[in-house]
Amino acid sequence: MIRTILCIPLAIILLLISIPVLIVEKIIAKFNRRVSDISTTRFVQKALSLFLYAAGVRLTVIGKENIPRDQAVLYVGNHQSMIDPLVAYTVLPGPTGIISKMEVAKIPLVAAWMRQLHCLFLDRSDLRQGMKTILAAIDQVKDGISILIYPEGTRNKNEDETELLEFHEGSYKIAIRSGCPIVPIAISGTAKVVENQFPKLRKGQVILEFGKPIDPKALSRDEQKCLGVYSRGLIGRMLLEQKGIPVD
Repeated sequence: MIRTILCIPLAIILLLISIPVLIVEKIIAKFNRRVSDISTTRFVQKALSLFLYAAGVRLTVIGKENIPRDQAVLYVGNHQSMIDPLVAYTVLPGPTGIISKMEVAKIPLVAAWMRQLHCLFLDRSDLRQGMKTILAAIDQVKDGISILIYPEGTRNKNEDETELLEFHEGSYKIAIRSGCPIVPIAISGTAKVVENQFPKLRKGQVILEFGKPIDPKALSRDEQKCLGVYSRGLIGRMLLEQKGIPVD
């Protein structure tokens, strides 16, 4: 409980410090968006790393060399905790927008920072607005901004981290229509830090693994329709291997 009590004021302090930084970044963006994208990303990564360390996250990163450095990509990951996107964001090499649920857009300063980072908000109850979000993500990828999504659509509360929910296929249109690679992400251990004893925080080891990129252009049309099933299988195997469970 002490860790939780300490992290709340730390989060508030970081947000307050970030206000003048955000103003400066918006000004820089008017003259050079690319410079602002890089400096904004690095500032947020440092702030999130500090917060996550205080929260008890001890992070091990595997396979970062699998991330293409010369183009934007679509990151797809399993989702078991509210801190999953925070953990992933600390190690992503370039500007990346996260597709988040619409409710997050109601958190004033957090939402302002997310928009500065090219994040998009998805209204899961409105199919038309959902498609607009996907089209906006496609445009961002074509403009050099990577996108991070969680195809399960919600946090997976299964006790066994390897038991994944269904991956929804719709969001894979971002990769198919933009032609960008898909980088699978397997994360484990975050539920033990937060979700399992919420609102308490508990120190724990988190493993974040990047798989080899999938090239949708190299797949047949039928295979492209099943990218969710395919990437779900890859991530499931990565999670099993993280736990030392043999995979056929």
